[in-house]
Amino acid sequence: MSIDQIVSEALRLPVKQRALLAESLWESIEDPFDASVKIDDEAATALAIERDRQIEAGEVTAVPHEEMMARLRR
Repeated sequence: MSIDQIVSEALRLPVKQRALLAESLWESIEDPFDASVKIDDEAATALAIERDRQIEAGEVTAVPHEEMMARLRR
C-alpha cells in the first residue's frame, strides 16, 4: 500500500481516531527537534531575530510551510 493510499484511508477515520493515529506515528519517530546543541531562550531569541534580519535583507529565502512539508514527503 502506498503512502497516498494510507493517507486516504486514514483521513476517512473519525477525528479522535486520526488524532490517536497521528500521536502514535509521531511518537514512533525519534525526536526530530532534538538539537545536538542545547540553546537557552536568550540565544534562541537572538537566532530568530538574526534569521528575520537575513530574510528581510534578502540574504535567504523563506520557504512556505506547505512547500517545506511537500519537500520532506519526497
